[in-house]
Order: sequence, then C-alpha cells, then structure tokens
Amino acid sequence: MLRLSPLKALFTAQFLSAFVDNMILFIVLAIINRDGYPDYYLPFVQSTFLVSYIVLSPWVGRFADRKTKSEVLIIGNIVKAGGVLLLFAGCNPALSYAAVGLGAVIYSPAKYGILPFLTRNEDELLRANSGLESYTILAILTGSVAGGMLSDLSVSLALSACLVLYGASIAVNTMIPKNPGNRSVGYRHAIGEFYADIVTLLRNPQSHYSLIGSGSFWLASAVLRMIIFAWVPLMLGITSGTSISLIIAVTGVGIAVGAAVTPYLITIKNYHRTVWFGYAMGGCILTFLLIGSLHTAIVFLLLIGVLGGIYIVPMNAALQQVGQRTVGEGKTIAVQNFFENSFMCLGVGLYTFAVQKGVTVHNAIGATGAVLLLCVSYLLIYSKLGKKTDPQAEDRFR
Repeated sequence: MLRLSPLKALFTAQFLSAFVDNMILFIVLAIINRDGYPDYYLPFVQSTFLVSYIVLSPWVGRFADRKTKSEVLIIGNIVKAGGVLLLFAGCNPALSYAAVGLGAVIYSPAKYGILPFLTRNEDELLRANSGLESYTILAILTGSVAGGMLSDLSVSLALSACLVLYGASIAVNTMIPKNPGNRSVGYRHAIGEFYADIVTLLRNPQSHYSLIGSGSFWLASAVLRMIIFAWVPLMLGITSGTSISLIIAVTGVGIAVGAAVTPYLITIKNYHRTVWFGYAMGGCILTFLLIGSLHTAIVFLLLIGVLGGIYIVPMNAALQQVGQRTVGEGKTIAVQNFFENSFMCLGVGLYTFAVQKGVTVHNAIGATGAVLLLCVSYLLIYSKLGKKTDPQAEDRFR
C-alpha cells in the first residue's frame, strides 16, 4: 500500500470522510423530493445531525483523549457507514442522517485534536489547520457535486459509493501514528467536567474569542446553505440537484482559497484581525437582498467563501493552542463542537420555524447577515476591552 506522511494520511482520510458526509446531504435531499416530504423537512433533517453534536459533546471529547485518536477516527467512520446502511434500508431520512451525525461527532475531536501531536510548533500547527481546512472544504465542494450528480442518476448508486469511500477513509486512517491515549480520562463525571471545561475556555480571552467566532461562522454558513437551496429555484429558476450543488459548491472553493492564504495574512498571535473579514463576510451575505442573476450570485458566493476561510482558520488554531495547555485537545474540540453546533442548530431551527410560518427567503437572508454582523461586533468590543487588561493585545489586534 502507498505510504503517506502522517499529516498527508490525516488530510487524505479527512477528505474522503468529509466528501461522503457532503454527498449524503444531497442524497437525502433527493430522497425528500422523491418521497414528497414537506418544504421544511430538509432543515429539520439538518437539525437532527446537529443535535448529535450538542447532546454527546460531554462524552466524545473524553473518548478522543482516552483512546488513540487514529482509532477514534476509524470508529467514527464505521458509525457514519451505519447511517448510510439505514438509508439503504429505507429508514426515515432524519433518523438515518442523525446516525451519520453520531459518527461525525465521534470523528471530529480526533481529527483536530491529533494536530498538536503531529506538529512541532505554533507555525506548523497553523499550517496544519489551514491544510486540514482546505482538504475539508475541497471535500465539501466535490462531495456536494458528486452527491447531486449521483443522486440524480440513482440513489442506490450514490449510497453504494458512500460505503466504498468510507471504507477507503478507514484504510488510510491506519497510516496515522498512534498517539498515546490518556487512560486516566473517565466518563463518570463527564457532564460536570464538561461544564468546567467550558468555563475554563471561556475565561481565557483567546479561546473565548475563538469559540464565539467559530460558532458565529458556522451559524451563518449552515443557515445560508439552507437558504440557497430555496433561493436558487425561487430567484434563478434552477431546480436540478446537480446544478444547485454546483452553485453551493462555489462557496467551498472560496473557503479553500481563504484557508490556503490565511497563514500569509494572519498568525495565531494576531488572530484578532479576523473581525474585519467577518464584517466583510456579513456584508456580502446582505448583498443577496439585491442579487438577481446567476453570475453575480456565483461571484459573491465565492467571495463569502474566501472571507469565511480567512475568518475561521486562525480561530481553530488559536483554540487548539489553548486547549493543548489547559483542558486537553479532544475535550477542547468537543467544547468547540458544542458551541458551533449549538449555534448552527439554533440558526437552522429558527430558519425551519420561519419557513413553516411563511417568512420570505429575503427576510431570512437579512436576518442571517445581521446576526453575523452582531456576533462580529461582539468580538470587536471584547477585543477592545481585552486591551485594557492585556498590554500585548494592542499589538495582536493591529
């Protein structure tokens, strides 16, 4: 078998796994359309995926820190494959996608938590985060397109491809070095300790900023994705699953570009600079109140992606740096997952409720952009206040 370096093995395994994760969303969309589910069912299905992260967060971080992280990655993929088998068996899409979410919540703390083990300093850690984010976004891009195309041809063919690719990801995971797990980490007091981990990370200015910042990014991204599913047929008259997946994938291209250029623009030491890219991202979302053509939409989706990539990558690296020296890498990522998915679940849940109540797509776009701008404004104010107690914060903020 071809041997890969540890980081390349992680990137490859993550690409394959994330590729399938994003295929499945479009397969579920095809099933929903085929079986005549109501309009609000897709965001409802997305919510079941997110709930897995929220409910299981106190335990999965400890699971990732207690066990060898490469083994945790394998277990996560096996559980995701179980969700695909449920779809094959004709189970309810929400239940099946929740099972995929269960696998994803197991997988996530390990994929990020192993990075400090595979890198030697903060510069390498930032570059590794950039690389992992780039591979993930590339997987979102290509997986969304593949999911849309294959599900248009045959749902069974698309599901079969998912199982094969999850198997390939498991095989590549075996090339990742086995970091020593911490057997002293237990589960008995997981909820209380998880709350203590949250308090610890929120009291640290760097991790506080990262948790709120990354949560706001994924809230806006998740809701915008649901909105685009409705906006494209309404404003552009496009209904093909393949075409919609290609349009949505443009944002993924932008995020990959943004993640790739981030190390040249921002370091962990000046992570506060991300606020300006957050403001720009929020402004671009609001432009969809005025857009009415395909070409303009593609340009702004690409720009939203680039700005979002630069906004999120430094936050991930800054949070992992704090987590490594405080509560532990896996538990830190579990807290991050809890925040991000709570934000996303809140956003998608409110959007689902709004659709049921007949709120227009344009009003939903305006609300999404406004919420992101409010969150970024909070980060700006928080950073300014931090300068009064941390003399070095001024240099980091410039």
